[in-house]
Amino acid sequence: MTKFDSISLGDRAEVKHTVTQDDIEQFATLTGDDNKLHLNAEFAARTSFKKPVAHGMLGASFISTVIGTKLPGDGALWFKQSLEFHLPVFVGDTLTVSVEVVKKLLSSQTLELRSDIVNQSKQKVTSGVAQVRMIEQEEYATEDMQAVDRKRVALVLGGSGGIGRATCLALAGKGFDVAIHYLSNCEMAESIKGQIEGNGGNAIALSVDITDESCLKDFVFKVKRQYGTISTLINCTAISIPRVKLESLSWADIQKHIDINVRASFNVIREVLPIMKENGYGNIINISTQFVDSTPPSELLPYVTAKAALEGFSRALAVELAPVGINVNLVSPGMTETELIASIPEKIRLTTAARAPLRRLAKPEDVAGVIAFLASEDASYLSGETIRVNGGQVML
Repeated sequence: MTKFDSISLGDRAEVKHTVTQDDIEQFATLTGDDNKLHLNAEFAARTSFKKPVAHGMLGASFISTVIGTKLPGDGALWFKQSLEFHLPVFVGDTLTVSVEVVKKLLSSQTLELRSDIVNQSKQKVTSGVAQVRMIEQEEYATEDMQAVDRKRVALVLGGSGGIGRATCLALAGKGFDVAIHYLSNCEMAESIKGQIEGNGGNAIALSVDITDESCLKDFVFKVKRQYGTISTLINCTAISIPRVKLESLSWADIQKHIDINVRASFNVIREVLPIMKENGYGNIINISTQFVDSTPPSELLPYVTAKAALEGFSRALAVELAPVGINVNLVSPGMTETELIASIPEKIRLTTAARAPLRRLAKPEDVAGVIAFLASEDASYLSGETIRVNGGQVML
């Protein structure tokens, strides 16, 4: 919980939200405010607005989100609010809702917060002043607090994919709380969450484009708010790997793979790093490919280039972060039975399996088992290492 004494005049926090038609309909259902100006396009077209307007209190409700989750956060008792509505809000508007501390009343542990809402055009749509009282819990120096310090929380990027799914389940089985990241496959992410919870574990599912830096701060904040920390970060994100000849490639094709492998890792690590440094420990695990160590198949230049860059990135990071207790390692699978190889001809898959001393392709669970090991205390003296999971196809 944020302590009253640690809050200063000028402290500021914000959230962003893009208003959808579903938001308006759910707000109307919850509140009973079914004013046709909000819900009936034909009715609204005959007004000066020309289209439905979102409820004013829908946007204002996000002031509660900022106060309750960020400034001052847990324990905030929001007891007074003035509001002025300056402009209408429509479906598709992106609202930035912010609060700023303008006054502190020590005797009552009360904060006065200026609250503003602006749209994507930086026009102020709502403004006001909130008064919030801090309700703080007593602290006990108990073993429970020490247990929180040792809490294991894994953020799995690409958690709805084949290796990602297996990794989420493996880590949950080892006692980790798991944050399942996905981009668009909400159904799979929720299914994994349900499996983990059905087995007595804890999981949340969150969607974000991890190549978009502007969204990551709030994404990581939500994970930390849910579990209190992040001890392990695993990047299982992947995109399709078409086989394309050099003369048909553009730099954009290569850039897509670099963005998802290196840029996304860089972006998320930058946000998670302060949490791990505060803990004094952490694990970062990236997924490479055996094709960096062996002769790659033809026409996979963007994929192999990006994975080679990821290996260099990870080793350099391992050297830099080792002194602060954060280990960085790589897992390098061979061809693995996931949807990413669905377009590979069966003959090639069978040939690849036959070349492996273990005479089969990797399963997602094979890779996940090694990831779970690297995330455990048993691997505390490993950093900058690449563990190959390829059935013996590459031996170094």
